[in-house]
Amino acid sequence: MQNNMQKKTQQHSSTNNIEETAIYEETIPGASHWSMVIPAGHNLSLTDVDGGANVSMLFYNPSNLLERFNAPDTLKGQHTFKLTQGHCLYSDMGRIFCSIISDDTQWIDAVGGVANKQKVQAKWGARHYQADRNNWLQNGYDSLLVEVAKYGLGKRDLAANINIFSKVKTDDQGDLHFVEGHSKASDSVVLRFEMDTLVVLTTCPHPMNPSSEYPHLPVQLSINKAAPVTEDDQCLNSSDENGRGFENNRRYLCQHALQHNHQHCSQTLSGAQS
Repeated sequence: MQNNMQKKTQQHSSTNNIEETAIYEETIPGASHWSMVIPAGHNLSLTDVDGGANVSMLFYNPSNLLERFNAPDTLKGQHTFKLTQGHCLYSDMGRIFCSIISDDTQWIDAVGGVANKQKVQAKWGARHYQADRNNWLQNGYDSLLVEVAKYGLGKRDLAANINIFSKVKTDDQGDLHFVEGHSKASDSVVLRFEMDTLVVLTTCPHPMNPSSEYPHLPVQLSINKAAPVTEDDQCLNSSDENGRGFENNRRYLCQHALQHNHQHCSQTLSGAQS
């Protein structure tokens, strides 16, 4: 299994001009949570180790935590119900946190949300960390809440999330259905970050997962340096909105560079005068 994952990682690296040497790697167990500020110009690769995993993700601007992922604008602006390769993930300021540059599953859920404590207990029973340790049944909502609290955030800061490796489709009556077996072992999704981004995620199961047993399924993370965005980039050109989003990013990064230079000059002048 490990050889298959390494082979897929090399294929993604070749296809997307990603440096093959990982800067950071970690395997996140099922029912866990994780976060990191990922700088612009880096790729986060997520790999489903055993198949059937779920990764619920949120995104924030680490320089201004009031700016966060906006799922409705992300879907509406790109005229889509699902997310996949070629799409971008938007903030509520019209900027692009990251681009989906590779997606083996061809469908990322953006409407299913996360399960809460009551839903997990009703479906799989109650287990608690004090008694069951790593076999406890954590829920996605509380898992994300614990992680965002590390950054001074709380319940009101949990926006609608995406669920990587999961698929929810509609039938002719408009009802939503979870697609079992959507993600296979060693399937990967690669996100290229267009601005510095606080990434918060949990590997708790999807709220619509019909499994009779609570699925503790791990996910492998890897961070690599990204290649520069070119004029023919798929995500840049997949919609007019994405072109505007990249321009918003360019202006934002330029503004920050000017502010940094101004502060540096002021500090240098102050030091010289003293």
